[in-house]
Amino acid sequence: MSVNDLFSSDLKPVNLGLDMFADDLRAQGATPVLMDWTPPGGGDPEIISALGRLERPEIAEKIDAANQEALSRILAAQPFLDGFGQAIDTVPGMTKTTILHSGPPITWERMCGPMKGAVTGALVFEGLAKDLDEAGELAASGEITFSPCHEHQSVGSMAGVTSASMWVHKVTNRTHGNTAYTNLSEQLSKILRFGANDQSVIDRLNWMRDVFGPVLSEAMKLNEDGLDLRLMLSQALHMGDEAHNRNVAGTTLLIQALAPYILETDFTTKEKREVFDFVASSDYFSGPTWMVTAKAAMDAANGIENSTVVTTMARNGVDFGIRVSGTGGQWFTGPAQQVVGPMFAGYTPADSGLDMGDSAITETYGIGGFAMAAAPAIVALVGGTVQEAMGYSKTMNAITTGNNPNVTIPALDFMGVPSGIDVRKVIETGILPLINTAIAHKDPGIGMIGAGIVHPPVEAFQQALLELSRRIAQ
Repeated sequence: MSVNDLFSSDLKPVNLGLDMFADDLRAQGATPVLMDWTPPGGGDPEIISALGRLERPEIAEKIDAANQEALSRILAAQPFLDGFGQAIDTVPGMTKTTILHSGPPITWERMCGPMKGAVTGALVFEGLAKDLDEAGELAASGEITFSPCHEHQSVGSMAGVTSASMWVHKVTNRTHGNTAYTNLSEQLSKILRFGANDQSVIDRLNWMRDVFGPVLSEAMKLNEDGLDLRLMLSQALHMGDEAHNRNVAGTTLLIQALAPYILETDFTTKEKREVFDFVASSDYFSGPTWMVTAKAAMDAANGIENSTVVTTMARNGVDFGIRVSGTGGQWFTGPAQQVVGPMFAGYTPADSGLDMGDSAITETYGIGGFAMAAAPAIVALVGGTVQEAMGYSKTMNAITTGNNPNVTIPALDFMGVPSGIDVRKVIETGILPLINTAIAHKDPGIGMIGAGIVHPPVEAFQQALLELSRRIAQ
């Protein structure tokens, strides 16, 4: 094509700037192509400067090597379910007056409604208060120790509240030797972890303490080999789960593996039937199991000098916090966000609390929202389209260090789930991790009212980037 031909043909200029530039081009008869582009770090000079320091060749080389080490630890992790125990006897640092919660550290005064509801319900369940009013006074008295689950090798769904008498999974990463814990599923809707706390909730917790937990514990004592959770998780994704909010296959696989041992225990037929009926009441039974699987893998990647890989994403209904391998236990926080998705009949977005729970450890590992392409049916719960669900998994490749060949997505030609979120890539691209999650009512005592999609606040990643730059590239 000659230069003259160029000027006589229809032009399609690419517009990288403000939309007003494209408007001017249209006014002159051109057909501009608009690029969805924003400057790195949102154009913040301090963030751009920090990013630039981390991108210096000699610095980037150190970071890339550290990130590959972090990723290799995540991929090599082999979490096995070794048993169940009561938190007081099992979870590091647990006492009779300790309440673990989801997300980064928070005081009673700052807690959201659902978390306060879960705390007061747990205090009544533990016999530390005779009713919810007394429980509220006790929680505010300073006599109760509040601490994040993540700081006790644990994770907790939604409010994440774990108290001394609750039974927890014990999962060992046999590759690296670290152990992780999480409490048992109460199933769905009007339950403690969503902030419900009436007598029906307490009665269920009592039954879980007296029957459910002991039955599962005795069953696993009969299984000397433990259960390979990574293998089971991989199977669940091949059967249509994403292992955060859709757990139909995972629950089937887990109870199938436990059933022979449950039958061999000395509990009564009535008690065993109660356990099977309870598991059958919801497919969420395996939800906490995949959370603690992810926790056991991600903890192995923590504490690697120079690594920018995210090892924790967690929220408490007020703050969203992340932790990064190269900065160890330090939290970087921003405001918890509104979850967008379908609401149960009778509720509106105005009724919903903000994003809450440790369950984002699943996305940190690479499942949940990162694996929605494996579970197109999830859109019926969290909203969107099947095509969007497929796109989410591919988009997350832009902000991760690699893919996990042990946990794959059939619909994407068995692509490994995107793993190892890189703080640098999040800031460079402006793409935030995608999380699918349940929605709790903003007030205590009500429970789950919907589910949807949410992203972390960019502020948490900006803080992390600045600290990483200070440590690595000064």
